[in-house]
Amino acid sequence: MMNCNAPENQTSRHIPPIACAAALAMACTASLPQPAHAYYVTPPRVPSNIQVPAGNKVFLKGHAVGTQNYICLPLNPGPGFAWTFFAPQATLFDDDNKQVITHFLSPNLGPIAPEVVGTPRATWQHSRDTSTVWAKLFLPTSSSSDPAFLAPGAIPWLLLQVVGAQDGPTGGHKLTATTFIQRLNTSGGIAPSSPCTDSMHVGNKELVPYTADYFFFYKAAESQ
Repeated sequence: MMNCNAPENQTSRHIPPIACAAALAMACTASLPQPAHAYYVTPPRVPSNIQVPAGNKVFLKGHAVGTQNYICLPLNPGPGFAWTFFAPQATLFDDDNKQVITHFLSPNLGPIAPEVVGTPRATWQHSRDTSTVWAKLFLPTSSSSDPAFLAPGAIPWLLLQVVGAQDGPTGGHKLTATTFIQRLNTSGGIAPSSPCTDSMHVGNKELVPYTADYFFFYKAAESQ
C-alpha cells in the first residue's frame, strides 16, 4: 500500500504531496471493476434499428463458431408444426484465434430489475474469469434481415440488451460492465429444411451450424 506519510529520512520525503495524491487516485481507479477495453474494435455499419444507444462504447469483439439449435413442435396457437429455436451453442474467439467466451442458454442468475431471477436467457460467459452476462432483444424491432447487410441464408443481425450480470467466483469482471451486445456478420443458422410436418416429427432436433461476430458495449461514463 502506498504511504504518503513516510518518515523524513526516507526517499519519499522528496515526493511532492500533489504527486502522491495523484498516484493514490490512479491506484484506486485501477482497482475498480472495468471492462477490458479494446478501443481498436470497430463494429461495421448497421441498419438504423439495431444501432447501440448513444453513450455506449464497444470494448470487445468475439467471432462465434457454433450452432443454432431447433426443435420440431406443434404450432401454438393454430394447427400445424414448425421448427422452433430453443438455444444457441457457440464458442467465441478473439483475433488471435484464442477462445474468449462461451455462448449458450441458461437461467439468469444475476438479474437486473425488473428482470426475474431464473428467466432463461441467451448467455455469454468469459472463458478465463467466468464472469457472465445474460441478454434479450432490446426492442421487438431490434432485429434486421436487411439484404443490404446480411448474407443469403443467414440468421438476422440483432441488438441485445444485458438484463443480468454476475462476477466470476473469484471476482472476475471482464464482462459484467456490458450493457449491449450486437450480433453481426452472420452466416448460416436459419431453421432447417428437413421435415417438421406432422406429429411423427415432434421432438426432432437439428443443430444448424452458424458463425457471427458479437460486439460488446459498456456505458462510456463507467470508465471515467
